[in-house]
Amino acid sequence: MLVVFALTGPSVRKQENALDLYVLLDRSDSTEDLIDRGLPEWRRLLEESQPSRKDNLRFFNYAEEIAEAGSDGSTFTGSRALTRTNLALATLATIAARADAKRPSRVLLFTDGFSTEPLQESVNQLRARGVPFDFRLIRENFSGDYRIARVTLPERTEAGEPFPIRIVVRGPADGSFPLIIRRDSQVLSEAPVTVKNGLATVEFTDRIARTGSYRYDAEIRAAGDNHPGNNRLHRWIEVTGGPRVILVTRYENDPAAAVLRTLDLNVETVANPATLQPGMLNGARAVILNNVPAHEIPVDFLKALDFYVREQAGGLLMAGGKHSFGSGGYFQSAIDELLPVSMELKSEHRKLAVALAIVMDRSGSMAVGVDGGKTKMDLANSGAANAIELLGPMDQVTVFAVDSEPTTVVPLTVIGNKHRQLADRVLKVRSAGGGIFVHIALKAAWDELKKSKAGTRHVILFSDANDSEEPGDYKKLIGEMTTEGCTISVIGLGTKADVDAALLEDIAKIGGGRMFFSDRPMDIPKIFAQETVTIARSSFIDSPVKVMPTGRWSELSARATTPNWLPEIDGYNLSYARPDATVSLASADEYTAPLIAHARRGLGRTAAVSFPLGGEFSERVRAWDGYGDLVQTLGRFLTDNATPPGIALRHRLEGTRLNIDLLYDPAEWSAKFAAAPPLVRLRDDATGVVTDVPWRRIAPGHFTVSREINPGAMIRGAVQAGGHALPFGPVSVGSAVEWDFNPEAVAALRSASAATGGRELANLKDAWLRPPFVAESSLLPAILIALIPLILLEALLTRTDWKLPAFSRATREPKTARSPKPVKIRRPKPAPISTPEAEVERPVTEITATASERSSRYQRAKDRK
Repeated sequence: MLVVFALTGPSVRKQENALDLYVLLDRSDSTEDLIDRGLPEWRRLLEESQPSRKDNLRFFNYAEEIAEAGSDGSTFTGSRALTRTNLALATLATIAARADAKRPSRVLLFTDGFSTEPLQESVNQLRARGVPFDFRLIRENFSGDYRIARVTLPERTEAGEPFPIRIVVRGPADGSFPLIIRRDSQVLSEAPVTVKNGLATVEFTDRIARTGSYRYDAEIRAAGDNHPGNNRLHRWIEVTGGPRVILVTRYENDPAAAVLRTLDLNVETVANPATLQPGMLNGARAVILNNVPAHEIPVDFLKALDFYVREQAGGLLMAGGKHSFGSGGYFQSAIDELLPVSMELKSEHRKLAVALAIVMDRSGSMAVGVDGGKTKMDLANSGAANAIELLGPMDQVTVFAVDSEPTTVVPLTVIGNKHRQLADRVLKVRSAGGGIFVHIALKAAWDELKKSKAGTRHVILFSDANDSEEPGDYKKLIGEMTTEGCTISVIGLGTKADVDAALLEDIAKIGGGRMFFSDRPMDIPKIFAQETVTIARSSFIDSPVKVMPTGRWSELSARATTPNWLPEIDGYNLSYARPDATVSLASADEYTAPLIAHARRGLGRTAAVSFPLGGEFSERVRAWDGYGDLVQTLGRFLTDNATPPGIALRHRLEGTRLNIDLLYDPAEWSAKFAAAPPLVRLRDDATGVVTDVPWRRIAPGHFTVSREINPGAMIRGAVQAGGHALPFGPVSVGSAVEWDFNPEAVAALRSASAATGGRELANLKDAWLRPPFVAESSLLPAILIALIPLILLEALLTRTDWKLPAFSRATREPKTARSPKPVKIRRPKPAPISTPEAEVERPVTEITATASERSSRYQRAKDRK
């Protein structure tokens, strides 16, 4: 019977008289010190109102992350830049689920109510686990705070189409102050805005003729504002149009631009490479670098090209000239590996020897640590060592480490086979304090270079843009150097805004060299390599060279006929084809170098034209009747990455949450996605980290994914499907998102709390309210325990033939003084028999028996059975 009962799964349901109360404390920047001021009183009230010792009280701090608080609840060392209430509530829902399932749980949230992310996910988790969350607003008074509440503009628009922009400014009192509106750092408007009855609205329209992504910034400057962190807000807009090509060129009226426009391409010509930024890649089919040196292009843009080509299916073309390829400093640059040709110049192909002087700042600021456990000095040493490795055996080098005095690390030495030996000396340089004295540094370098008879003499000055001192009469010294054919390039650690940046720029300008600024110490070795290659490995051949077709032009061109190639070109950049490249045209000289080559890189395509397409050394090419067909064919090859039919992408930003939706025609794409699911790849342009994000299929024909974006980060991405890419971005979360005091966020918090069965608490003594939680306890363990002795007993009776002892009621012995009262038993009177004799009356027999006798009869009857 117990076994059968156990199989029914019996249980007991009862209300648990205990509670786990989890207290969440908002530690974000916008709450300031309000938590610290109120926490002692809140803790006291909660502890005093705790119903019993069975109840548990735990405190958690959160902002951008969540962590359990210390004994006093006041310790928090995490980032305060965001209010990630959704993350905190979801984490506590998981903690409550892992705790004792028989105990009810409740969450109490202390916050200003302005979460930087939507709350729906955590609400669903709390409801599923029966955990209500209450909240208490600790800040609703914004006196003295003027802020930009919202910047509204469409996510995308067509090129040339006007679109509205609406800016909402809120404040506690009437007032007037400046409002500045910028587009990509260009000021569009600077005019006063007047707040009346707590609100001001500014509306205007704008029109952008060129496609791409553009950033709008709105900023107010209110005197005496208590919270300036929310005085600035920015939004991005994507301007779409026809197929677009970015042509970065040094040529005025570049002839390639006119040819590309005949393909109905929107050609965006960039004459000032310093204006390039990664957002311009959005909507572009291809990028063409036409004889532009690497140092003129921002490092961020060069680094963004790798993701643009490989993951977003973009095209990249580099055309030749004296400022391109190796001569332009692209060797070991961010796009070196993208190109179908290698710029590593073999020493036997060198024409002239080079004497290079490297002057390194060893001031106190160079001892500052950077990522990877290195110092700025370590990275400068690595850059100088790389420069030595790139020099040829017949080149010469000298190295100085300078603070207030120059220290000779390597005297003027012919490289020969001593690359490693000289590099090891440089790697041992250490910071010595003080600042770098510029004049004596340049003089020491020039005194050594004057000893050299090399055809090219050059100085690379590496200095902190905030710590370059004692320039002396540097103009006179540099004038002497340039007169003797020596040039100077400068690598400045910092930005153009630093105090000594103007001095360093002037040195590079007068010295006839290049100026590099970088506030990222990790980029220093690459900049040294670029500059060394530009000087020591100039690979432009400036004499006419005959050309040699390879017969593989058809892989680029849709035409079946082979073009009538020009017989000679005026000059070209010497390079070598990579193993996976296809060469269509080569030089007919001793190098057999690639003149036109192309290759696949991920989902994108790259091409290299080693001879100039414009300007100097392009007369023969521009006069060739096949020039237009050449440029058109390359343009078609690079831009052949149109979005396939039956699929579309939509993305939007909600607070710090990026939501991406992929919509597709199931009939056309379901089978393809079953074989190869779509992939989402995101790149943070600030860190260069590329992340894969998994999809979530919510309906036929609809995938979706969400991702948290860090404040200040700029994200570009691509959805890769069926060998195609759907690029999007940039998407950026402004640094003021934590200060976006949107009243709708408080309303959303109230709705979320009510959805879980929670409340807004005015009295903390009500925090211990037991939710309608009934715990269910199974009786199965108790039944199984009861079965064990029964089974053992049954085995004992069966296998040992042992019988349970007979239990009978104890009898009393008869008392001697008094006999027991007899029991009379009447027998039935027999029927009379008629006889001739006279009838005789028989008396009734009385039978008496004691209790003992009755017990014996009962026992005998039982034994007989």
